[in-house]
Amino acid sequence: MLGRKVIFIIIFKLLTHSFPIDLTWLHGNSLNLFTFYVTSVVAVFLSLCRWFSENGDIGWFRSLFVRKVDARKDAHSNLLSKRETSNLYNIQFHNVKPECLEAYNSLEAEVQNKLHHDEDYPCEVVGSWNTWYGEQDQVVHLWRYRGGYPALTECLQKLNKNKEYLEFRKERAKMLISRRNQLLLEFSFWNEPLPRQGPNIYELRTYHLKPGTMIEWGNHWARAIKYRQENNEAVGGFFSQIGDLYVVHHLWAYENLLSREETRNSAWQKEGWDATVHYTVPLIRTMESRIMIPTSSSPLQ
Repeated sequence: MLGRKVIFIIIFKLLTHSFPIDLTWLHGNSLNLFTFYVTSVVAVFLSLCRWFSENGDIGWFRSLFVRKVDARKDAHSNLLSKRETSNLYNIQFHNVKPECLEAYNSLEAEVQNKLHHDEDYPCEVVGSWNTWYGEQDQVVHLWRYRGGYPALTECLQKLNKNKEYLEFRKERAKMLISRRNQLLLEFSFWNEPLPRQGPNIYELRTYHLKPGTMIEWGNHWARAIKYRQENNEAVGGFFSQIGDLYVVHHLWAYENLLSREETRNSAWQKEGWDATVHYTVPLIRTMESRIMIPTSSSPLQ
């Protein structure tokens, strides 16, 4: 025991450069000895923190205690998206002046219908919704570009030369408070969003993940999606490529709010769903839910 005492005393004195220690109080007192050990360990830890900080190497020391994310060997877009397709999605959030919402929906439906059925434009409307619960007077549009970035570029170039569309944009601008969008890819383990008959309500659940956790999120949900498909509620799953990054959107369809509650509660009865929640919640920075009603022109009803 004396050898251990001496080692702790030496470490304590060398690392803390403290005042001389009176050792007489250690002998014959196990409580004092335990207290001395604990004090020494704490002193060593604090001294290491101070030393690494002063020498500019605190990052290495901190890495011992921070949860590490496995290094990936490829881009998110290659590891998580569907390789057999090259679909690119554009999700748009338009905040409309309350008094203009009806006129906006009518004007947007007319233009969307033309673009959706015009084969010269490599784009199609997946769905359009008015927010029911969430941010009020907000309209959400989801577009698909079959062919990826080349299709998007071709479409934008043609629209910039389309006088009718340019006039539409000017008229629409008068009705808007603000707007934003994101370019998305779809997760490989989700079904491609296809038109469906209604009436349905839709929930868009948006997750802002911690940077570096997208692969882990995808791995967990690839195993968990089976728990959420029994009632055909899973519409689509996407992750951002341009715009706000490390953002995931899950789109669900339900008959009504009661059906939503029952469907979500039933997932907890399935073995494995609780583990999915347990492992994915720590990956989230913030999250939000929108309950949406499809517009009359939306392919998703």
